[in-house]
Order: sequence, then C-alpha cells, then structure tokens
Amino acid sequence: MRRTRTALLAGVSVCLLAACSAAPASAEGRQLPHADPTDFHHAPADPSAGADALVSITTVARHLNIPWGLGFLPDGSALVTERGTGRILHVTGTGQVTEMAHLNESTSDNEGGLLGLAVSPSYKTDKTVFLYYTTRDDNRIARLHLDGRSRPQPIVTGIPKSGIHDGGRLAFGPDGYLYATTGEASHTESAQSLKSLGGKILRMTVDGKPPKGNPFPGSLIWSYGHRNPEGLAWDANGTMYSSEIGEAVWDELNIIRPGGNYGWPAVEGIGNKPQYIDPIVAWHPEVGVASGVAILGTTAVVTCLRGQRVYLVPLGKSPAPAASAPSEPATPMSVRWRPDAGVAAKPMEALTEKYGRLRTAATAPDGSVWITTSNRDGRNPNGPTLDDDRILRLTLRTER
Repeated sequence: MRRTRTALLAGVSVCLLAACSAAPASAEGRQLPHADPTDFHHAPADPSAGADALVSITTVARHLNIPWGLGFLPDGSALVTERGTGRILHVTGTGQVTEMAHLNESTSDNEGGLLGLAVSPSYKTDKTVFLYYTTRDDNRIARLHLDGRSRPQPIVTGIPKSGIHDGGRLAFGPDGYLYATTGEASHTESAQSLKSLGGKILRMTVDGKPPKGNPFPGSLIWSYGHRNPEGLAWDANGTMYSSEIGEAVWDELNIIRPGGNYGWPAVEGIGNKPQYIDPIVAWHPEVGVASGVAILGTTAVVTCLRGQRVYLVPLGKSPAPAASAPSEPATPMSVRWRPDAGVAAKPMEALTEKYGRLRTAATAPDGSVWITTSNRDGRNPNGPTLDDDRILRLTLRTER
C-alpha cells in the first residue's frame, strides 16, 4: 500500500524524536565565536543524519550558469533566470532548455544581477512574469510580457543594491499578492528603518502598490529586520516561511508574521529578546548559509550554499521529551531548533557534498522540489564540475 509523502515524513518525525536529544535551549548567537565569512569551506556531514535514505534525486538540466530564479508554468515546465547572463530559460521536465528572453537591463555585480522570477497567476491569458534584478542604480521589480518583443516594465524601484546582500526572491502568496525579499545591501541600519526597502519582505499588487492589509499603511513592507532573506514558501495552512543568510554565526529559517521585526542587526539567530521574532531553526554557516526553502506536506526542504546540503525540517509541534532524554551537549551545536515554535524534531541533512552549493528550492506542480546549484559563482572551493550548473529534482521516497 502506498503511503503519502506527508504521512511518510510524519513517521520520520516520530523516529527523529526517539533518536534525538531534547531540543537545545535558546542562546543568543553573538555570544558564540564568529566564523570567517570569507571562508567558503563547509563542515563534514553529520554522522547521525540519515536523510539520504528519504530522498531521491534526478538531474533535470545541466550546463547552466548560476540559475537563480525559478517559477513553474501551468503545464509543469519552468522558467529559470541566470544571474550573470541575464537569460530567461524555459526548462522542461525532460531537460530541454530554450532561451525565452534576454534582459539587457540587468547588471551583474557579485551577488546582484537577474535574480528572482515569479509567474503570473494568470499566465495562461497574460503570458506575464515578474522579475527582480539589479541595475547600476538600484534593485527593482518589473513585469515582463513574454512575447519576444516587450521590455520589462518596472513596478518597484529604489530597492537598495550592493555587491552583497541583495535578497531577490519573488513569489505569489496564497492571497494572490506578490512578495519579494530584499537584502540590507551591506547597510545594516536600513534593516530596522521603515523608510527603507532594504532588509525587508515586501507585499504588493501586480502594479507594485501596497494592498489593503499591509501592516504599515501606504507601505510595501510586510516584515523587517532581515539581513539577506532569499527563500519564500507557504504551507497548506498559509503559514509563510523564509530562509535567511546571516553574517558569521547563524543562518535562519523564519516563520513570517505581518509587521514582525526579525532583529537584524541587533540579533543573529535565536536571541530570546521579546521585541524581536526568533527563527524556528538556526544553522552555523559551515553547515548552512540557508538560501532556499520549499514545503512538501509537513516538511520544509531548506537548501544550503556553503553547507552544500539540504535539510529536511519536520514542521509541527514536538511532543514533550521523555524524562530520560539526554540534555544538550556542553559544546555549541551547529543546528538549533525550537519545538515550541513549529519544529517537530531535529532537522535532518541530506545530499552533503554530492552536488555542491545548493541555492533555489521550489515546489513543482507534481509534488517534487526543483533545486538549482550555484557552483559557477566562484565560491565553491572545489570549483564547478563539467555538468554544472544543474537543476535537480528531489522527491521524498514512499513505501509500497
């Protein structure tokens, strides 16, 4: 008898709880030693992790150049942006890659360039996509009619830009509005300023206007206090998740609340400060640099750049640990999670070192997750392979 992926991961959560120690106590990340943010070497695999047995991986497409944005069309194929080349590619499930458009307006600047892509919910009739890209002056969001002739029409301009921390993810939420993640562009103070679009998650109409219900009237800002959020996803209940790249101590998976302040630069990781919202999971950079997130049932699939792995995060409330459960080790853990805030068990890693740097994650219409590699960006110490960059297709294994 076939079990659903959701049921399978629910069973995995129970197994994890039996095998793991009690959830670690929260700690302020800045009390721990800082790692070198210019060191892109990653840590070895966690020998206690067993998530490779839970996933299956196939390669959808090869020989791409820093694929960044990814959105699915009504027929199940995808549109993909390349950060440095400015190309928008059509990628089928069988691996056929065709150039659909080329964005001359984007400027590649280290971490900037042609970044996020979101497909219009009305694509069947309007053939429109939304793009986040860097220019010489700013980061901006534009809509583009894919007719082979049209040029992008900016709907939001003036998002701070830099060679680093440009954010860039676009996605339509279950409410039909367009969401965007923005980085603080190396100006840390802007993350706390409601006058700046940097270090925020934005919510807008397809015309780039603030919709009713935004927490700050007349503003696009949905949440603030972010450093460099790059992942967006929603579960079946409409809960919004964002993966965020920290500085040198903790990377984060957050549940996003409207009007919420996520603490940067005052807090990195789980800080236990009541004025800020703590992440539900935090990773050290050597095993993390959490870039993308996709939701499959009750599991969040989080991709890591420097860590060169994915994490399966079982979502839901953890049952109370047994009285005999071992306590947290005295040495700092590389992964911290909060069972009181929506994580059912310790996140499990998979694919460690197998495909290099993993960036974007997006749930496909068929229930798989497509993942892009980022091995041609100059930050993989081992360099790219002959197949890089790739798009991978991840599925959770089921039992008969």
